[in-house]
Amino acid sequence: MSSAIDPLKVSNKETLAEIAKQEQISIDRLQAGISSGEIVVFGDVHGPVRPLAIGAGLSTKVNANIGTSPDFPNLNDELSKLDAAVAMGVDTVMDLSTGGDLDEIRRAIREHCPVALGTVPIYQAAIEAGDRLGGITRMTADQIFEVIERQAQDGVDFMTLHCAVTRSTVVELDKAPRVCGIVSRGGSMLARWMQVNDAENPLYEQYDRLLEILAKYGVAASLGDGLRPGAIADASDPGQIAEMRVQGELVAAARQRGVQVFVEGPGHMPIDQIAGIVALHKQLTHNAPLYVLGPLVTDIAPGYDHITAAIGGTLCAAAGADYLCYVTPAEHIGLPDEEDVVRGVLAARLAAHAADLVKGVPGAAQWDAAMSAARFHLDWSKMAELALDPGIVHKRRGERATLDPKACSMCSKFCSIKLELARQAATTGDE
Repeated sequence: MSSAIDPLKVSNKETLAEIAKQEQISIDRLQAGISSGEIVVFGDVHGPVRPLAIGAGLSTKVNANIGTSPDFPNLNDELSKLDAAVAMGVDTVMDLSTGGDLDEIRRAIREHCPVALGTVPIYQAAIEAGDRLGGITRMTADQIFEVIERQAQDGVDFMTLHCAVTRSTVVELDKAPRVCGIVSRGGSMLARWMQVNDAENPLYEQYDRLLEILAKYGVAASLGDGLRPGAIADASDPGQIAEMRVQGELVAAARQRGVQVFVEGPGHMPIDQIAGIVALHKQLTHNAPLYVLGPLVTDIAPGYDHITAAIGGTLCAAAGADYLCYVTPAEHIGLPDEEDVVRGVLAARLAAHAADLVKGVPGAAQWDAAMSAARFHLDWSKMAELALDPGIVHKRRGERATLDPKACSMCSKFCSIKLELARQAATTGDE
């Protein structure tokens, strides 16, 4: 499909050169992907936000969600989570705050955040309507767009916008009642607003107005999956597919206005449906970069949903998804703490890399090859350096020290690698 995305209007030559170097691809290939809308870029080599690209042929990226809640509105806690996520190698961060002074919190996170930052404006719009007008269903279209522009002015890089939760897509959803209904917070807010006000979603009805704001401030649109399944039994149902079709229409319109856009995908989904849904998503949304939550491949693992999401995320990215939103051990239980953030980022990065090996992303196989070589030569220092989490290698080695610094405490003097090295030396006569 045709596109109006000009690479040099969304970035600059130096930043594009840096991104191409990071991704080990040519600048021409990168620019072609941006122009077609199959790649989105953030950051600036001269600015506070690290250069980053997401999309076709690139390494799979990882996002971490942070943010206050009404019960835990402490900004310092969220800044600590931000630091932890960045230290663990996250590519982007989203502020999902719903408690405290939301403007103050967002601006502080923006100031401290060295990576691309996203938000979900409908949360703030609904909360302010509740505080000022007595209920979230009383918010107005003007109020929603005022919040969007306010957040754009604060320098966020992308926004989740639930434009495809429309009166027609909700009708499709209701044709096949779900076990868990609408589980997206933003999706449920807008669905209830449409019902009470007997009106269309303003983000869909006034989409041109939205694009005008995004274009003015250089903010990318992340088209939210407000009707994503929240239970395995609800996966691939009419509501989910209907929303995907509308996302495709909105992708085309955004590209024509020169606005970078990507789409959000499924929440809970059994393994055997993942590849098909990814292929359908890509087809219906014109190969826009696909950003997925998980997907979670079973409903039974509260406390371990970072693992269920890593399984689903690996399969999803291997099938063509470009960008994984982490899931923490606190998912379905409560607000994550700093340790949850660390575990969530590491699980998602592991999933992303495992998929990159399958996708043939430049540099992925070389990382594994270097680790394999370090293991075979019992080079523990190099193994720690190459590890996804070097800290855990040093920690566990220290906790289970052995008399032989080359061996580990699992095999000790029966180390298979040492025996194999001896066998090879004897075979070649190098003993």
